[in-house]
Amino acid sequence: MSDERFSLLKQVIDSPSPVNLEGAMTFGVIEPFIKSLNPQGWKFHRFLGSASLVVDSWTKATKPDLTVMVVGHADKIRMQVRHIEKSSGKVYIDSDSFLPIALLGNPVNIFAEKPDELGSFIKVKGTVEALGAIHFGDSGHRSGTKGVSPEMLYVDLGCYGEGAADRVAKLGIKPGDSVLMDSPLRRALGDDVFQGAYLDNGVGSFVVTDLARILTKEPEYTKALENVRVLFAIAAHEEIGRFGSRVLANKFEPDVLIAIDVNHDYVNAPGIGAKRFPPLEMGKGFTISVGSVASRKLNEIFQKAAKRKDIPIQLDCVGRDTGTDAMAGVLGSVDCAVGSVGVPTRNMHTSSEAASTRDLDACLYGLAETILMISEQKIKRDDFLYSHVDLSKAQLVESLPPLDKKKKKSDEESKSDS
Repeated sequence: MSDERFSLLKQVIDSPSPVNLEGAMTFGVIEPFIKSLNPQGWKFHRFLGSASLVVDSWTKATKPDLTVMVVGHADKIRMQVRHIEKSSGKVYIDSDSFLPIALLGNPVNIFAEKPDELGSFIKVKGTVEALGAIHFGDSGHRSGTKGVSPEMLYVDLGCYGEGAADRVAKLGIKPGDSVLMDSPLRRALGDDVFQGAYLDNGVGSFVVTDLARILTKEPEYTKALENVRVLFAIAAHEEIGRFGSRVLANKFEPDVLIAIDVNHDYVNAPGIGAKRFPPLEMGKGFTISVGSVASRKLNEIFQKAAKRKDIPIQLDCVGRDTGTDAMAGVLGSVDCAVGSVGVPTRNMHTSSEAASTRDLDACLYGLAETILMISEQKIKRDDFLYSHVDLSKAQLVESLPPLDKKKKKSDEESKSDS
């Protein structure tokens, strides 16, 4: 990934956009970038109830063959202030969607509204603690057999003395204020790997943003917008129930809705081998979800589009819920074909999330190729309406296919070499 594109990725991921305060990403980074592409006639939509953003590419008076909404979410999981201790000024916090133990020792930023200037905010740096020095830990904490509960977590601001709590409160820090990890994105030692906090879901938001660049600036893909209306959507409130994206889906009623989010590197996740998760792995391509409300027809297009450009793709299986904004269609009572694509990551919801730019670009160009294929083949709403399979027509198979002798010989030679 070029330094210029990595800089945009870093700006998107590092923007402070906790749940319900996502404007730094949507309006501070993404909206200006897409406007800098100078897309003539595109419409930019804001919303009353959240800092979501939708950019509409359709400029013609005629109706498009298909409307496709691609959705990333701007909101980040965050900790929240719940109590300021009078004796020390320690700021006790909740842990939201973090493992409490994963927070210890991490630098954080508290964002608080100025009490005498509502609408203006300050940022205060501190460190998450719970146990203090090892000398005060009991034997269970020392051995690792005893954990850390959410109620024990506090941010140490380095305050002391009489009136410490009052001085902290005078800054405007109060219960409910957002607390974010302070772990900026960086290139890691591994090839094409980047690391930091909040890849969930700065990665998906970056893909939506850079997709706008590809479809307007890369000659191979500009014709993708001839027959397809693309709604570039950055949703709020995903982490608390996909509330933002369901509003967007309900308002625009797309024919196709594609959520872009992070996924897990199950192969290298510690201690889960016995659970037999799908063999998703960082560096092996982007993922598509099979199951839940995911459209079989849309998954077919994803795979055909990826295959014609040799873009690596991995299949994930999901149960009743995709776990992403792909649920926005049904939750928003909109009849649309939906898909959920992802970028495998390690250490999700920590300060050291990691992913590969190879997978990110596979996702990005897999989507661009998908939209191009839809446009070239003039795929319409009816193609989805009449694509539902009838399994009563499935062919019964009563024997295994013959063994591929070439593959067997190759496998034996590999074992011999090892």
